[in-house]
Amino acid sequence: MKINQFGYVPTNHQQIINELTEIHFLNPANLKISDPMELYRDFLLEYYSQHASLTTRLEKIHNLMATETIDAATFTKATGSVSAKAFYNIGLQLLGFLDGLDFSLEAPFKGITQLGLPKPLNQSTMNRDQLIDAWYRLLNTRNKYGQLLIDYIAGKGYYQQLLNDSDFKIPLFFNGKAQAVFNTDKLIREVVYVESSLDSDHDGKRDLLKTNIIRPAETNEGYQAPVIFTADPYAQGMNEKWSEKFSHDNKRPLKRKQPNHLTYQDVEAQPSNVTPPKPRKINGRTTKTGETFTKFWSYSLNDYFLARGFTIVYSSGIGTKDSDGFRTTGTKAETLSATAVIEWLNGNRTAFTNRSDQIAIDAWWSSGSVGMTGRSYLGTLATEAAFTGVDGLKTSIVEAGLSDYYPYYRENGLVVAPDGDDADVLAEWTFSRQQTAGDYVQIKDAWLKHFKQMTHDQEHDTGSFNQFWDARNITKYNHTKADMLLVHGLNDWNVKTGQVWNSRNKLKTRDITQKLILHQGQHEYLNNFRSFDYTDLVNLWLSNKLFGIQNRVDDVMPDVIVQDNAHAETWHNYPDWGGSESTKRTFSLASLNNIKGNFSFSDQLPNQVFKHYTQHLNDWRNDLYSRQGTAMDNHCIRLLSDPLTHDITIDGQPTISLVAQTSSIVGQISVALVDYGEDQRLTEVPQTLVSQKILQGYHWRKDDLKEFLPQTNPTDFKRITEAHINMQNRQNSYRVDDVQPQTGYKLRFAFQPTFWHLLKGHQLGLVIYASDLVYTVHGNQAITYTLNLNDSTLEVPVLKS
Repeated sequence: MKINQFGYVPTNHQQIINELTEIHFLNPANLKISDPMELYRDFLLEYYSQHASLTTRLEKIHNLMATETIDAATFTKATGSVSAKAFYNIGLQLLGFLDGLDFSLEAPFKGITQLGLPKPLNQSTMNRDQLIDAWYRLLNTRNKYGQLLIDYIAGKGYYQQLLNDSDFKIPLFFNGKAQAVFNTDKLIREVVYVESSLDSDHDGKRDLLKTNIIRPAETNEGYQAPVIFTADPYAQGMNEKWSEKFSHDNKRPLKRKQPNHLTYQDVEAQPSNVTPPKPRKINGRTTKTGETFTKFWSYSLNDYFLARGFTIVYSSGIGTKDSDGFRTTGTKAETLSATAVIEWLNGNRTAFTNRSDQIAIDAWWSSGSVGMTGRSYLGTLATEAAFTGVDGLKTSIVEAGLSDYYPYYRENGLVVAPDGDDADVLAEWTFSRQQTAGDYVQIKDAWLKHFKQMTHDQEHDTGSFNQFWDARNITKYNHTKADMLLVHGLNDWNVKTGQVWNSRNKLKTRDITQKLILHQGQHEYLNNFRSFDYTDLVNLWLSNKLFGIQNRVDDVMPDVIVQDNAHAETWHNYPDWGGSESTKRTFSLASLNNIKGNFSFSDQLPNQVFKHYTQHLNDWRNDLYSRQGTAMDNHCIRLLSDPLTHDITIDGQPTISLVAQTSSIVGQISVALVDYGEDQRLTEVPQTLVSQKILQGYHWRKDDLKEFLPQTNPTDFKRITEAHINMQNRQNSYRVDDVQPQTGYKLRFAFQPTFWHLLKGHQLGLVIYASDLVYTVHGNQAITYTLNLNDSTLEVPVLKS
C-alpha cells in the first residue's frame, strides 16, 4: 500500500490558524490554551464532536493507542509538549491504519515512510505551534480509504453540527479545497429546454435540448453556484439492439483502392453557411421549472461536488430522447449543442420550462462560471466546447477524450474500428429519440436518409481521409480560453493515447494552464483510487477555476503526473511528456535479435487456426507476442534488443521506418513495441479493494475504493504500444498510391505515444505483422510480406537520466 498525494497546498502558520478557526477546530476558547498537550486533547475531543455526549467522545479517544501501553485519553491527561511518536501513532489510527498490519506502534515513522505519507516533523516533541501545524497537515492527509481525513469526518457529520452557527461560512474552503457543507438531503432537481442555434433535423425549428439540473437548496436563498456541466449523449438511453444491425464486419479482405493525387485542399471540409431558423417567440418568463426527474446515471465525481456547493448539469444533446435534432458523431453541430447549454448557464441564451409553452427561464441560480467533466464521448464534448472559446467555460476536465475522430476510427488509410464500430453505428447507438415512438414516427424517414448519408460518406471500405473526417477534427480551430486538465490511460486501446497527445500539443499554443495525468488503466475513471489523490486535485482545480479561490493550484499541481507501470501504486511528476526532457534513440532493425530468423511472413493462417483466433482474440494476441513457439511464429517477425543494462523510460511517440514489400497489389503492416521480461505486471482494469467505503458527504453517496494491482501470476511480455498502415497510403491518409508486388516501399509511421518504464534485464521487443484481428480488416488473405531489415529503423524517445 502506497499513498501518493499531489494536491496538498503548503500553508504558513498564520493561515493554518485562520483555516482551523474557520472549520472550528480552533475557537476563541482553545486559542488561549498555551499548553500543547491540553490543546491536543481538545483537538481530539473536537474530532469526535459529532457525538454530543462527552462520554462517547472519551470512549473513542480511549480506543486510540498513543504508545504500546498507553491509550490516547490517558496520554493527553498529562501536560507539556506532545511526543511526536505518540502524535503520529494516534494520527495513523485516525487515518484508519492498523497496528500490526499497516504499521507498528513501536515504529510509526517507519510506517509513515513505507505508506508514502507526508514526512513528519523532524523532532521528538512538539510545542504548541508545531502541534497546530501537524494537526492541520494530518487533517489534509489521505487515509487508508483514499480520502483526506477532513473529508472522512465531514462524511461522518463533523460539519453538520456547525451549520447553525452564525459565523460558519458557506461555501467553505480548507487547504484550498471546497468542503462538504451543503445539504444533499434537499437537492433541487429540475429540467429546462435550451434553445440552440441549430436545426440538425431540418424541421424548420431550432433544436431544443433537454437539460437536467441538480442544484443545492441554498441557491433558493440567494447563493449563486458555479456549475459542473457534463455533456452525456448516453444518459437518455442507448440503442444497443437497434445499432447491432448496422455493425460492420471487419472479417473481410483488404481491398485495392483506386490511386489518386489528392491534396489536403481536395479533402478539406467547407464551413456550413446555413442560416438557422428564427428563435422561438417568448410568451413569458418565470423562475420555476415545470418538470423534475428522479436519479439517473451520474458521474460519482460530480456527485462528490454536489456536497461542496456546485450545481451539476447534464445534457445529452441533439438527437437524444426529449431533445430535437439528429446525432452526427463529432460534427460542429454536436459541439454547438454543448456550448448552447454553457451559454444559457452564462446568461447568453434562452431556455424554456417545457417544449410547448415557450415560457423562458434564466439560470438565475448560476454564478456564470462553468467547468466541464466527462470521460470518452463525454470528455470529447468537453474538448470540443473548450476549443470554441465559448464564454463562461472556465475549464474542461477531459478523461480519455478524442481530439480527432479520424484516428479513432482509422489509421494511415486503414479501418481500425473494433467490434464493427464506426461513426454511423455510434450515431445510431446514441440516437435515443428513437425510443419515443410518437416522436420517432414523425422523423423516421428523415433520420434514415441522414443515417444512410453518414454511412456513405464515412467510406468504411476505403479507410481513407476525406471531407467527412476533416469536419470531425475537433482541434482544427483552436480558440481555447479555458484551463485544461487532461487525463488518459496508457493502456487505453479504445481512445488511444494519440488523442490526448494531439490535444496537449495543440493546447500548448494557447495562453492557458494545462495539466496532464497519465495512468496505467484502460478506459477508466480515476476518482476512487487508493494510491492517488485525483479527487483532491480536481477539487483544488475547480475551487480555483470556478470559485476563484487563490489556492496556487497552477503551481502546486505538477504539469505532468504519470503512474509507474513497473512499480505498484507509484506516481511521479515530470515537466513534460515527450518534450525536451527526452532524447531520441535509434535502433537498426538488423542489429536486433531476430528470435525466429524471419525476414518474411505469410498473413494467411490455416483455416481452423484463423477461426479459433477470431473467436479467441486473447489467444491470438498472446501467440503473436510470445517467444516460446506458437502458431504465429511464421506469421510475424519478432525482434528483441539485448537485455537492458539499466532501466530506461520511453517518453513520447516512437516512430518506425520500414522497407517492406508485398506479394499482392494490396498490403497492410502492423507493428507493436513489447516489453519482454518475466514480471508481475499491473492489471489494466482496477480491482475493488473495499466496497462503498468512500464517503462523498454526510448522508450522501458512497463509492468503492479501487486500485491497479500486480497480477497474481508473472508474465513474459506486455504490449507497450502499436501502429498500423495501409501500404497504399504511404504518403498520407488521403493520398492513395499503387502497390506493385515484390516491390520494396519505404514506410514511415508513428506509434501511439506512451510513457513506459522498462526495467534492467528486460528486453525491448518489436513485433511486425500484417492483419490485426482486433483492429484492422482481416480476410486471411494469401499474402506474403518481406522486409529489408538492413534499411529499417526504430526511433524511440527515451527519458534523460
